Amino acid sequence: MLRYLPFLLIIALTIYAFIDCLNTPEEEVKHLPKVVWVIIILLFSIVGPVVWLFAGKKRVASGGGAGRSRGRTQWVAPDDNPEFLKSLREEQENRDRDKHRDSDTGTDRDRDKDKGEKDTE
Repeated sequence: MLRYLPFLLIIALTIYAFIDCLNTPEEEVKHLPKVVWVIIILLFSIVGPVVWLFAGKKRVASGGGAGRSRGRTQWVAPDDNPEFLKSLREEQENRDRDKHRDSDTGTDRDRDKDKGEKDTE
């Protein structure tokens, strides 16, 4: 079983590089057209996928900054997202307003109820 492991790793690497190449937009492919990269990956089983992974695609720095790709926004944790915090504040204000309104109408009902009881007496 262990003797099949290198063969399986080579197939897995080739499949990964092939799918990565197909999913990469044409403008992010470096040095050669995308079709040529696909052929290289499929014909040269070890060298093709390795060369694709290191030289065939524009890679984005994982830290962000100047190397970030165009138009994509970085994920922000909810407690750091100002829009999310604003929506939480608005929801809390609405709940407080509704609770205040309910408590005001509740006291009015009690007054009306007391007034109605006094009238019947």
